[in-house]
Amino acid sequence: MPENVSSTVPPPWFARPAARSWTCAPAPTEVREFHASLPGHDPTPLTELPLLAAELGVGRVFVKDESCRLGLPAFKALGASWAVYRALAARAADGDLATPVTLVSATDGNHGRAVARTARLLGHRARVLVPRGVHPEAVAAIAAEGADVSQVMGAYDEAVRRAAEAAAAPDALLVQDTAWPGYERIPGWIVEGYSTLCAEIDEQLAAAGAGTPDLLTIPVGVGSLAHAVVTHYRSRPAGPPAALLSVEPTAAPCLIESLLLGAPVSVTTGETIMAGLNCGTPSSIAWPHLRDGLDAAIAIPDAASARAAGDLARLGVSSGPCGAAPLAGLRAALTGDGADERRAVLGLGPASTVVLLSTEGSAANPAANPAANPAATTADS
Repeated sequence: MPENVSSTVPPPWFARPAARSWTCAPAPTEVREFHASLPGHDPTPLTELPLLAAELGVGRVFVKDESCRLGLPAFKALGASWAVYRALAARAADGDLATPVTLVSATDGNHGRAVARTARLLGHRARVLVPRGVHPEAVAAIAAEGADVSQVMGAYDEAVRRAAEAAAAPDALLVQDTAWPGYERIPGWIVEGYSTLCAEIDEQLAAAGAGTPDLLTIPVGVGSLAHAVVTHYRSRPAGPPAALLSVEPTAAPCLIESLLLGAPVSVTTGETIMAGLNCGTPSSIAWPHLRDGLDAAIAIPDAASARAAGDLARLGVSSGPCGAAPLAGLRAALTGDGADERRAVLGLGPASTVVLLSTEGSAANPAANPAANPAATTADS
């Protein structure tokens, strides 16, 4: 593993010391039972990596490996499947029994493919809109699920707007993993779906004799996964609370900019290999939980994520740039000017247990696969 060289320039950073005292209501318990009933569903691995623990100066490091979730190379199927199940049940309860339905979504890749897979399995149609910059292989993977794929000559936020317009048809249902005023119920179900991932981590840590985590590091786009993680770990009635660190690309730092301002803002995004995190606006339902429940947020350049993905590959974990962002973010937090203060904010010591959420495998983002392009691990940001 290459030596991690400390930077003299502090990374973009936000900290909220009171976050671990904030509490919220838990996710519904039936989500886990629903996922267990799906054909082919098994918990994804939680892999311990002692070399990373030694590098980071902590007791144990685990990586939650989402490189194969329900046959897809990312975690998104958890949210899409639960949300579609709930949404179709709600339509039926309202007396709308028309079939098939067209599920509509905007995506940087993984969410749209999960929606398309869910539609295909349930006998419905899917229409998926992708913004500029999504790799052709990722677009082809969505189309291979049977979806009608349209490319938008704009950024992710524009694709979301266009998807909402397309879903206005009577037989269409918008399944979007970001929320805004007036569109919150389905994004809320998507967040609930991700709770299964957190429940698996608890069981796997217990089986490994690691107890409860001291820190979880989470990649953030619009913030739906981080919303689920905050909900899970801030709704515990007892036990020491975990520290929660979010990680974003410096090219799309909508959450950290919002946290620094104290209100949700939209940012102009740039190009990044972390395609699934290239989002300009936090989800409206995620924002209050992230504002109050995250201990810290950090932003990283592409080079750091590419290097982390390459290191994880050498350690046997398939991780794309979004999935490797938590390792890159934690490295940035624990090195360079101000590292001691950032380590103290996160409460890390030589006996701490850290969990990195690797949300995608290398197959999810072919354009930035370090295994296929070794030069990417030393590319400039």
